Amino acid sequence: MIEVKTFTGANVAPHLDAVAALRIAVFHDWPYLYAGDRDYEKNYLATYAKSPESLFVLAFDGERVIGASTGIPLTDETDPFQMPFSQRGIALTDVFYLGESVLLKDYRGHGLGHRFFDEREGYARRLDRFRLTAFCAVERGANDPRKPESFRPNDVFWNKRGYRRQDDMFCAIDWQEIGDTEPSTHRLRFWLRDLI
Repeated sequence: MIEVKTFTGANVAPHLDAVAALRIAVFHDWPYLYAGDRDYEKNYLATYAKSPESLFVLAFDGERVIGASTGIPLTDETDPFQMPFSQRGIALTDVFYLGESVLLKDYRGHGLGHRFFDEREGYARRLDRFRLTAFCAVERGANDPRKPESFRPNDVFWNKRGYRRQDDMFCAIDWQEIGDTEPSTHRLRFWLRDLI
């Protein structure tokens, strides 16, 4: 029996390690190919720990966290995530940013992806000041030889949720890929949805 619980603000702190472990496990796979770095995770998740209105939506199988989805007011995010909105002329105060949704493979296909979006969008609506929800996702070349044949992008799912791919909004994030010795820069594209 999977149980979904939400945690906000200071209450996310006890779950930082569980979210870090899930991020490392899930983003190891295509298309992120993330080598995993605990120091990187600590720095990344510190943003959520500091925000009084951050959100963790966690899925539990017993005591084990098997899925996590995050959100935060864009005003509390870091510069790389804020800059594309400022450049587009979108007020940071209008946007609730959806971080990752990570779910272990054995638990996929049972509606938790929709539940993660429902919980985050519902929370943003209850805060009652946001006009948009947004997230970004890494893009890889269509002919990248590392892409598994079985890979299916999430574009159809995101479109059904009302998100629209932005042709002119990207951020650049560094992380170390599997097999590399140093971090490299990756381009992530934004997707936006009207919350109202």
